[in-house]
Amino acid sequence: MSKRFYTVKLSAGLGLIEETRKLLDLWSPGISAVELTRLALESGQFPNVTSRRLKNIVTDGFKPRYMVNSGAPAALLKDLSGKLSNREFNQLLFVYTCRAHLILEDFVREVYWSAYSSGKGTLSIEDARRFVQRANEDGKTFKPWSESTLTRASRYLGACCADFGLLESGENNGRNILSFQIEARVLAILAYGFHFEGLGDNSVLNHSDWKLFGMDRDDVLNEFKRHARKSWFIVQSAGDIVRIGWQAKNKEELINVIVSG
Repeated sequence: MSKRFYTVKLSAGLGLIEETRKLLDLWSPGISAVELTRLALESGQFPNVTSRRLKNIVTDGFKPRYMVNSGAPAALLKDLSGKLSNREFNQLLFVYTCRAHLILEDFVREVYWSAYSSGKGTLSIEDARRFVQRANEDGKTFKPWSESTLTRASRYLGACCADFGLLESGENNGRNILSFQIEARVLAILAYGFHFEGLGDNSVLNHSDWKLFGMDRDDVLNEFKRHARKSWFIVQSAGDIVRIGWQAKNKEELINVIVSG
């Protein structure tokens, strides 16, 4: 696998929550980013967005997050739209956004959760800037970033975390840290996604995505046990050995189980 570098593409729309909902309505399997941009322009749903800006939103925002893997993320989200609460839906958008943008993924794991666990009340633009500066020095960007790029990247990390509910909206100089816990149905959807990819039960419990919610393996296992009564899965554990009985056999069954649960 080729090395992934930090980019500034997250600035194309930060959380893109409302824009994503609108684009999902227009998206269909097999559609290209160019076609989706055209449909979005013609839809009238983005009256205050220029064609150039909308192209950037689709190409640098929506596409790398939701049109990867033959559009599997977009297909799942479109099927779940209207069936989940806003908080649940937004948490899924958060995961896909972190997967697409390594800089956000690492910031959440290394800076947000470190601050949260230490009892820190706020995150500042300086906290984000130190993270970006260190990444720049460590060669995590394809080439060294200018001072203006470092500042811009620092600001959009905080703003994006605010979009997804990890930080309070407001000034970059001191955003309050908010409680951010995974929703039960989001846990089940992600877990089944890993299972359908062919991961074994222990690999599911150890998946790196759980760290986006501040959870380690034991936390995830406890959540599985806590929600087993909903008939989403059956958990058997003895020491380090864990077996999970998966009640849904495919995406369609999963959606039915999730909605009814």
